[in-house]
Amino acid sequence: MSLARLILAFVRRHAWAYASAGLTLFGIALLTVWLPRQIGHLVDALVQHRLDRPTLVWELARLLLAGVVIYGLRVAWRLQLFGAAYQMGVELRARLYERLALQGPRFFQTRRTGDLMALATNDVDAVEMASGEAVLAGFDGTLTLVMVAGTMALAVDWRLAAVALLPFPFMAAAFWWISSRVHDASRLALERFGTLNDHVQETLSGVRTLRALGLEARSSTRFAQLAGAAADASALSQRWEARYEPAVGITLAVANALSLGLGGWLVWQGELSIGQLTSFGLYLGQLVWPMFAAGWVLALWERGRAAWGRLSTVLEEPLAIDDDGTVTPVQAGGLQLRGVSLHYPGSTRAALSALDLDIPQGSTLGLVGPTGAGKSTLIRLLLRQWTPQSGQIRWGGVALADYTLEALRAGIAWVPQEPILFSASVAENIALGRPDASPAEIEAAARLAAVHEDIERLPQGYATPVGERGVTLSGGQRQRVAIARALLADAPLLLLDDALSAVDTETEHSILQHLRAQRQGRTVIVVSHRLSAVMDADAIAVLRQGQLVELDTHEALLAKGVQAGWYAHQWRIQQLETSLDQA
Repeated sequence: MSLARLILAFVRRHAWAYASAGLTLFGIALLTVWLPRQIGHLVDALVQHRLDRPTLVWELARLLLAGVVIYGLRVAWRLQLFGAAYQMGVELRARLYERLALQGPRFFQTRRTGDLMALATNDVDAVEMASGEAVLAGFDGTLTLVMVAGTMALAVDWRLAAVALLPFPFMAAAFWWISSRVHDASRLALERFGTLNDHVQETLSGVRTLRALGLEARSSTRFAQLAGAAADASALSQRWEARYEPAVGITLAVANALSLGLGGWLVWQGELSIGQLTSFGLYLGQLVWPMFAAGWVLALWERGRAAWGRLSTVLEEPLAIDDDGTVTPVQAGGLQLRGVSLHYPGSTRAALSALDLDIPQGSTLGLVGPTGAGKSTLIRLLLRQWTPQSGQIRWGGVALADYTLEALRAGIAWVPQEPILFSASVAENIALGRPDASPAEIEAAARLAAVHEDIERLPQGYATPVGERGVTLSGGQRQRVAIARALLADAPLLLLDDALSAVDTETEHSILQHLRAQRQGRTVIVVSHRLSAVMDADAIAVLRQGQLVELDTHEALLAKGVQAGWYAHQWRIQQLETSLDQA
């Protein structure tokens, strides 16, 4: 969709706001055209001594009143219009947010967070200005130009109007040439601002790492370079936009010279009165605004086009995961994986290959294996962050693709290895999935996650703000708060993706005991590099190079011996490491 079609659709939805603003501008144009003509009549009456003092005072009062009315109408149309234009910004930001929220990991692997944030700020602002200021300034300028030029030709002298308008085609050609440069410069400025924004976002997110490595000076130098590049691009755009003004000034200067020369000659010949020449000069002065409006509108339009080109790419990019399912809510039952395979884009090796697995409802499955075995990939498939190239996953007898994404994800509580906490209190983070949860329910979930005592030691207890991404908490505390959040959500499927890696073995054992005691029909999948986290699971699946190589209970896997099984061998190694640590 082009910017013109986008704005046209928006204008149709907000027809009353634009129509009322247009009618107000039409009234302004009528008064604007009336003023010079009336002043011309006054000049002729004064020259011919046909005005007495009361009449002159009355005419001047009428002119003053017209000016006041024009001022009031201009305020009114701006209030009416920009209320609608700001709504365009709201709608675009809502569309962008909804689109980003639906995109999968594949999309974000190729997009920079800072640049996406820039789209929601600078780029949306540019489109908003094009839909508001540019549209109405264009309408106002065009209407004024047509009415003033028509009045000059029909009510004063057509010969003067024709001569005065001779330079305008040259100005139009200059505007066309400048506009193409403004578009390219505006796009460059928006892109460089996005790059600068991305650097700031990365720097603030990793500020502790930068300090630890002593990279503050290097980061500051890089920021200065990016800021300078963004400033240069913005300055280039402004320099091109500034070229509109000289084009307008030269055009009007030539038009004034031509009209004054011809007008003086017509007055000398007695074919034109001094009052008419005065009116014509005032009309010509009124063309200043339409000409400047043309430059301003073109600048705003090209900025808007450049911004919309960037925005539409994101808004129209296909979703990584189709949401064509119709089944809701999730049906109770076990999980079945049949022949599931997945290749990540650009990878020659399968992340999962022909995987068959059954997970009964209410059971706990331990998922282990070496790094890169496909454990997290399986979790992503269950969350439908990725879709397998072959095979099928069914939950409660229904294919995952047949569920709506909203229903599917509402039925899953997921705790990743690096949990995300938001800039809110501890209680609000725990109750994220259930905002209506009572303090008692929040505390109960925290106790199950073995984080209640840690929270009690915080300055404000459960009301303590955790800071952005939970920066005020330790890694283990963040993981346990995320586990408490998942437990409070009470979803039928709980996924713990190495979510106990930052806690000690004693805390890990306590949490897992609580999970077993409070499972109540909930299916649990525990991914862990630490085998002690899955030893009490109903079944343990061992993945290697994307394939299922072992599946049994802890005792049965150990019985294979270290020579026959990866699990038994790894268990022996981890037990030796634990013994050495305790020695």
